[in-house]
Amino acid sequence: MDPRGTKRGAEKTEVAEPRNKLPRPAPSLPTDPALYSGPFPFYRRPSELGCFSLDAQRQYHGDARALRYYSPPPTNGPGPNFDLRDGYPDRYQPRDEEVQERLDHLLCWLLEHRGRLEGGPGWLAEAIVTWRGHLTKLLTTPYERQEGWQLAASRFQGTLYLSEVETPNARAQRLARPPLLRELMYMGYKFEQYMCADPSGEVNTNVAFCSVLRSRLGSHPLLFSGEVDCTDPQAPSTQPPTCYVELKTSKEMHSPGQWRSFYRHKLLKWWAQSFLPGVPNVVAGFRNPDGFVSSLKTFPTMKMFEYVRNDRDGWNPSVCMNFCAAFLSFAQSTVVQDDPRLVHLFSWEPGGPVTVSVHQDAPYAFLPIWYVEAMTQDLPSPPKTPSPK
Repeated sequence: MDPRGTKRGAEKTEVAEPRNKLPRPAPSLPTDPALYSGPFPFYRRPSELGCFSLDAQRQYHGDARALRYYSPPPTNGPGPNFDLRDGYPDRYQPRDEEVQERLDHLLCWLLEHRGRLEGGPGWLAEAIVTWRGHLTKLLTTPYERQEGWQLAASRFQGTLYLSEVETPNARAQRLARPPLLRELMYMGYKFEQYMCADPSGEVNTNVAFCSVLRSRLGSHPLLFSGEVDCTDPQAPSTQPPTCYVELKTSKEMHSPGQWRSFYRHKLLKWWAQSFLPGVPNVVAGFRNPDGFVSSLKTFPTMKMFEYVRNDRDGWNPSVCMNFCAAFLSFAQSTVVQDDPRLVHLFSWEPGGPVTVSVHQDAPYAFLPIWYVEAMTQDLPSPPKTPSPK
């Protein structure tokens, strides 16, 4: 055997080793529900730290201007009879889903409030910052059979940031969304308008009111934000988030089998979405095939599990929360390097474990330069030595 060949091979290997070697990805995380069936983990009652609004042009405002007020039809009158097709498609302004907003609006809020965060300035360095919707996906993962997800994670100044990445499959489905599905999405927004006594104007899904909340799951401090449909002026407590109401639509159900499927699948998502921010009630409008809401039903968040408690194919809140806590621990121990340009991409497809890949910069880096620079300038700088006179 020619030793020169070996030598050359060795030299090649040395050259191929990048100097700033990316950290090796961690092992995978299983998602089988049976592994997470222990007691319910500690979850701190969410408290609202603040809020912000997005206007009709999707511009950020650090106030509550987009908050709407719950105004249901009188219970003693005839049924609601809301026409959910009214105004479609001529009075409909859907948000441009091609724009990848990532965490940007929440980061705007954080920059405005970083000096006065409850828990002191050091609290943020220990926390996980993300959207409520990303946590909802984690909660439902052990029972999800159809849609995978990807979450990008970066650590910066100690804080772990999680931002969803649209999977190729989800993108393909969005671009091929059939007209019927687009109309159903509109109907959900139209229902919100009726329930907030504003059925007249156009439906503009750029407009949003978002609550920013603080909580803790197990040992993980959380700061997350989620869109809120409306506040109930008649709620027993006017203290957010307990005065907030989540509004949903669903097709009318006619058989025990249809209800069972609804409780197993749809109610799980409604529960996860409302339990995380501490929203006490989901009000559902049931629509007939002509797109009219014929009945309303209130589902208290804390009672949703009762519908599946005796269903062996049902879901269990403990499994959802234990898996979420396990994922957060997995992410915390995997993303150890403090670098806003370094991204660990957590990927999951139904039936498999959560896997990790490591990336630098584009296309996955999601913490904007304006945020990184502003937060870096805010660090206490070392005292300057006086210049000699």
